[in-house]
Amino acid sequence: MTSFIIKAHENRPLPEAWKVDPDCPFCRIVRGEAPAFRLYENDLVAAFLDIHPLRPGHALVIPKTHYSRVSELPPEFSAALGVAVSTVAHAMTEALHNTALNVVCNQEYAQAVPHVHYHIIPAPRAGSSESATPSNPAKVDHIVQPLTYKEMHKMEFESRTLLHEEEAVVLAEKIRARL
Repeated sequence: MTSFIIKAHENRPLPEAWKVDPDCPFCRIVRGEAPAFRLYENDLVAAFLDIHPLRPGHALVIPKTHYSRVSELPPEFSAALGVAVSTVAHAMTEALHNTALNVVCNQEYAQAVPHVHYHIIPAPRAGSSESATPSNPAKVDHIVQPLTYKEMHKMEFESRTLLHEEEAVVLAEKIRARL
């Protein structure tokens, strides 16, 4: 009986409400065509680690249906995104022992992928010199000065790198363990 039901749904066109964009990298992740270090998922949303993180743990939360603008999201997707952002953020703060986060959603302006997505980014600790490097102006004559927010933001932008698989596996496991 089940196979008959499944067969009846093969190759049927997707309902208009289930929008997809074949070229969208996030839609490809949802369809399983592109790899991702998934953190959280339900019928409406998915969360995974960013492949170009600002800092370790940088995650993205997306609707599984393609919408380019948050202002066009149906209420059920908005609600599901809110729950997922809160859930992942809570797990992230516990896994990384850092309650400081940045949660951002861009619409068109500064939106690299035109698919609604929320960034959850662990924040650096203000006043720390843990990110100081010899090329950093905060370190002068071997005396380490606390970084200003402006210096931290500039350094963050300049230090973005690709997510390494080994690091991603460990981070994803830590965060998922707290969901």
